[in-house]
Amino acid sequence: MALFSASGSKIFIGAVKVPGPADFVAADFTAEDWTEIDEVESIGSFGDTAELITSNVLSKGRTRKVKGVKNAGAMEVIMNADYGDEGQLALRAAAAARDSYAFKVEFADKPAAGASPKNSARYFTALVMSASDQMDEANATIKLTSTLEIDSNVVVVHASAT
Repeated sequence: MALFSASGSKIFIGAVKVPGPADFVAADFTAEDWTEIDEVESIGSFGDTAELITSNVLSKGRTRKVKGVKNAGAMEVIMNADYGDEGQLALRAAAAARDSYAFKVEFADKPAAGASPKNSARYFTALVMSASDQMDEANATIKLTSTLEIDSNVVVVHASAT
């Protein structure tokens, strides 16, 4: 599928999960007990960006550049506040903790045909840096905004027909 809508995408929170010395793979998240975070309006952007390392070489009068360490970034998740939603409650509890938690973002892009079609997913761990109530204007809903600082690689699992 070349083009699909973000509509229908979901984000889930799992348990405390500490990044190890090696990058995660999809199998590292199979035993996770996922709780959907409901009423999400925006998940934001995420994925690796390399730091730029520079060296100004005197004899050449030129800046040399190489890629440095990768950072998967921070994402701001915005949702309608729902004080009874288990996922939002878990997110608020994670914001009060110092640990990294497992997260899954699931797209709504599974193939129309196949034995057991599955959506694409992204798996990672993140520190929940905030869970803040947001009140804008009179004609707006109260929001919960949460900043997730991704502290692992992002595992990409593509949609499949099986």
